[in-house]
Amino acid sequence: MTDLTLADGTAPANPEALFGKLDSLGVEVTTVTHPPVFSVEEAKALRGEIEGCHTKNLFLRNKKGKMWLLVCLEDRPIDLKELAGRLNAGRLSFGSAERLAQNLGVIPGAVTPFAIVNDHSNLVRVAVDKAILDRDPLNFHPLDNAQTTSIGATDFLNFLKAEGHPAQILDFEKKWDPRDPRLD
Repeated sequence: MTDLTLADGTAPANPEALFGKLDSLGVEVTTVTHPPVFSVEEAKALRGEIEGCHTKNLFLRNKKGKMWLLVCLEDRPIDLKELAGRLNAGRLSFGSAERLAQNLGVIPGAVTPFAIVNDHSNLVRVAVDKAILDRDPLNFHPLDNAQTTSIGATDFLNFLKAEGHPAQILDFEKKWDPRDPRLD
């Protein structure tokens, strides 16, 4: 992993620190080491026998600088305009590599919901595709794109909550109506 520094000047957590946090929560995980992957396509090619739900994780921001991390099915098509409406976010775009490093302490290709351990200022909101929660286990990079960690869906939600980042659950199976004032 490259040398990164968070916006607050501290070093980001490493996989061992993450595993320590998970262990302190009583969360059991399994981790597999593999060559680094930088895209969903590369991950599919190298996945091998890793069972469970595989995801894509998108780091997004709006014009006002608010940030979101979307965790969704790896093959889920995402319309940023519709997603912005679901999140009541205004116009969304992908966050820069610099913003990603400063706020989540990871590089492009290693984006993971586990990186919220590095969001000390609680600036990144987490949105989760409801469909992944029906699958077990869930697979994410543990702050390093040369590893994949499997975690139970309930444990995943509990981890997010324990880190002060409760998930906003989005139901992409339900047609979104921009005139409906209720969010997902």
